Amino acid sequence: MKSAKPGDSTSGVELQNVSSHGIWILVDDQEHHLPFEQFPWFREATVAQLSDIRCPRAGHLRWPALDVDLTLDSIVNPEEYPLVSRGMVES
Repeated sequence: MKSAKPGDSTSGVELQNVSSHGIWILVDDQEHHLPFEQFPWFREATVAQLSDIRCPRAGHLRWPALDVDLTLDSIVNPEEYPLVSRGMVES
């Protein structure tokens, strides 16, 4: 008998704090700050939306309610990912 494929892992990923400046998440015992200036998708989100973090595979984080997918590397090394969200570009 084969077991069903497990869903996204939520262990090892946790919302730690929300402030007016950004959010802090804990990923595999490492804390990371995501400032709203660099990660604007989280600015207007509810705590429930921010808390629902999935880890579909190693190094990949997903917030399903916000339709946001990020690699851990883009959080650790944002200077290597210079794209800006459309919400930050003036029309």
